[in-house]
Amino acid sequence: MGDVLIIKIFIIVAVVVVLLALFFTFVPLGLWVSSLAANVKVSVFNLVGMRLRRVVPSKIVLPLIKSTKAGMGLTVNQLEAHYLAGGNVDNVVNALIAAHRADIDLQFEKAAAIDLAGRDVLEAVKMSVNPRVIETPNVSAVAKDGIELLVKARVTVRANLERLVGGAGEATILARVGEGIVTTVGSSHSHKIVLENPDAISKTVLNKGLDAGTAFEILSIDIADVDVGRNIGAQLQTLQAEADKNIAQAKAEERRAMAVAKEQEMRAAVVEAEAEVPRAMAYALKEGKLGIMDYYDMQNVIADTSMRASISGVSATNKTVMAQDTDKKDKK
Repeated sequence: MGDVLIIKIFIIVAVVVVLLALFFTFVPLGLWVSSLAANVKVSVFNLVGMRLRRVVPSKIVLPLIKSTKAGMGLTVNQLEAHYLAGGNVDNVVNALIAAHRADIDLQFEKAAAIDLAGRDVLEAVKMSVNPRVIETPNVSAVAKDGIELLVKARVTVRANLERLVGGAGEATILARVGEGIVTTVGSSHSHKIVLENPDAISKTVLNKGLDAGTAFEILSIDIADVDVGRNIGAQLQTLQAEADKNIAQAKAEERRAMAVAKEQEMRAAVVEAEAEVPRAMAYALKEGKLGIMDYYDMQNVIADTSMRASISGVSATNKTVMAQDTDKKDKK
């Protein structure tokens, strides 16, 4: 009988231990006590419900305590809904507290939307209080006199919380500033004017309203550095002259080829005409229009002409050789 009683007591104790373990598993007693100490109303049933909805209670309770102490008046349902949507509850609460301290009108819905859009809402609030300076890379621009200028600018921007959702980012700001610099320098008649008044670039660019449709507000554009680059105009003229020379050479080569072809055609015509001479002579002999003595006389004339041409060629060669020998002797 005593053994049975001991077994029953052991079973009861085991059941109680298991129930307590399950209770403390679903109910974070430490968070509940912390909420009570901070005068934040979070019931045990809310904590159990968070467990059932697969919500980490600490991700909700701790930011709720922080917001209550800051006087924000947020509710458990707001924070839990934002957590279930995939947002960063702690970051949103920190941003709301920072905006409240800086006297910036930022509602929870707006902050949650910014966070869910993928932007760092706390960083945006910090940028609204402390503007950021964005430095552009060297922007190459050419004045009307053909001289290249390398311009570097510093853009001071402040986050615009109203346009943070759907607004363009820093890359758009840099692209627009670079475009404005190129336009301003390109409209200058001389690069010396730009070097004398670099602030004219910043004034012209700033008046273009480059922050339209972006998530930032441009406060100032300051020209940090202006360097003189290449003489683009001279290089373009050199390339144009080279191109004109190549075109002229191509046209000259075309005319030379046509002249060579014309010469070959004329030589072919001469050869063709010379080929007709024997046939014409044979026809003249046959018809009796040319006598045999006339033919022999013509052959003698041709032979005499050939002999004279050969003699004159040999004489010219001898004169050339004698002149070369004379030059060699003079050099010695």
